[in-house]
Amino acid sequence: MNADRSTTDPKPAVLFLCIENAGRSQMALGFFQHYAGDQAIGWSGGSAPAAAINPVAVELMAELGIDISGEFPKPWTDEVVRSADAVITMGCGDACPYYPGKRYEDWKVADPKGGDIDHVRGIRDEIEQRVLGLLDELGVTPARSVTRE
Repeated sequence: MNADRSTTDPKPAVLFLCIENAGRSQMALGFFQHYAGDQAIGWSGGSAPAAAINPVAVELMAELGIDISGEFPKPWTDEVVRSADAVITMGCGDACPYYPGKRYEDWKVADPKGGDIDHVRGIRDEIEQRVLGLLDELGVTPARSVTRE
């Protein structure tokens, strides 16, 4: 997670946070990067990172042609939070950082941990719709679509 970003860079930067950075925030980042392309910057992190990404999340993102298998859970850093224009939290409560002047949104999205594939698929689809809404609010036109069978 490299927060080196020019202060004159017009691209919006978004940080997705959850507790373990293994499911929700990784899927959100995957959608964000896929749809935004090079029009925006995205990062993800967790307050207590897990050992690995949720394999069901990886499988379900692959269904749509988005590969998050190379990602790994990582902690958020003050540097990244300060560099983000928007911080999207998903269930990390008081453990998530707060800096005045930042745009914050708390997405009430169920935790996919331990959920069966159909349950996690619903979470994935909800996150996708929220990411598309966020991109619209940021003025970013989706650079591509996903493949649905």
